[in-house]
Amino acid sequence: MATESFTKPVENSVAKVNDEVAVGEDLEFQRKWWRFENAAWVIFTLIIVLDVSGLFGRGPLAKAQRRTADGTIDVKYERIERTDSPSIMTIQFGPSAIQDGKIHLYISNSLVKALGTQRVIPAPQDSLIGEGGLTYTFSASKPPASVDLALQPAGPGLFDFTIGVVGADRVHARVVVVP
Repeated sequence: MATESFTKPVENSVAKVNDEVAVGEDLEFQRKWWRFENAAWVIFTLIIVLDVSGLFGRGPLAKAQRRTADGTIDVKYERIERTDSPSIMTIQFGPSAIQDGKIHLYISNSLVKALGTQRVIPAPQDSLIGEGGLTYTFSASKPPASVDLALQPAGPGLFDFTIGVVGADRVHARVVVVP
């Protein structure tokens, strides 16, 4: 009897169509899978478009500019930055910013610590610590005059900063640092 099971041919339980194996199909599952694939493609495309536009940093949506009401300074910066990525904040000074051949620029501690000010270009003539930030003194003869701050944020978060010429209006802004 044991030899009988080996000699009996194995029968195929799946029906054949045109002498080929019929694998069957589940159209309802296929439709669900196609909807999932289409949704995945839409999400991937949306992420790419948002990245190119600057929502994750370095693009048109990330660039920002603020000017004081009295025109003493015009600040160009990136409102969306990336952790450990360098960026430049440019401060343009108006004619009223220069007093007796000098500009006294105040920047808040959040700009120095949280947003990681690495360098001030050109180097200030003098710096003073106090009032929740630093005051830099620069020699200036006449406009146009500008200062660049090289930033490199150490970690992600939402950071407010204040910057302005001493005795004039100040710019208050917010920067989002993404991982």
